[in-house]
Amino acid sequence: MRIEDPEEVTAAPDGRPAEEQPVWRQDFPIDWPQDEYRSRRAFTGFLLLTSLAFVVGHAWVAVLSALRRARGRLPILEIAGAGDVPVGGTRVFEYPGPGDTCVLVRMGTDRFVAYDRRCTHLSCPVVPELEKGRFHCPCHEGSFDVESGGPLAGPPRRPLPRVMIEVRAGRVYATGIEREGSRAGART
Repeated sequence: MRIEDPEEVTAAPDGRPAEEQPVWRQDFPIDWPQDEYRSRRAFTGFLLLTSLAFVVGHAWVAVLSALRRARGRLPILEIAGAGDVPVGGTRVFEYPGPGDTCVLVRMGTDRFVAYDRRCTHLSCPVVPELEKGRFHCPCHEGSFDVESGGPLAGPPRRPLPRVMIEVRAGRVYATGIEREGSRAGART
């Protein structure tokens, strides 16, 4: 008997016949002909599992969105006195809750901007570099414009979420968050 393609021969490394091989070797073959074989049932199971993962992912996003809407209007938080932050200076604060780090920047005598401090690429903390007019993300060399929060360079494609700021009686307050895609002035 002549073998046309030597790679089509299935032989176990210990030389015993296929009937005497342990069950795990059938599930994890080490030769190409056995490794490439996938039944329709296994392929269909894989497709169903992948589809289920997508459904669960979309449901999770919907639940988070519903929780954000159910939370209602964000609280008003006093950040600092207007005189406490010098022109060109920054102040780090947490808004709307603990662990949600934001940064306040005083752009002029009566102009403040604030943004969420998490990079929109992989949530690394951004560092203000006001002399360059940007926020810098050291993780992947991303940068954002201080004026608008928009991406300038690197992997980030979405702007930083903007914290809405109001100055009342010499005090600076955070009043909401404006995210990309929300209507102008809409607050979450």
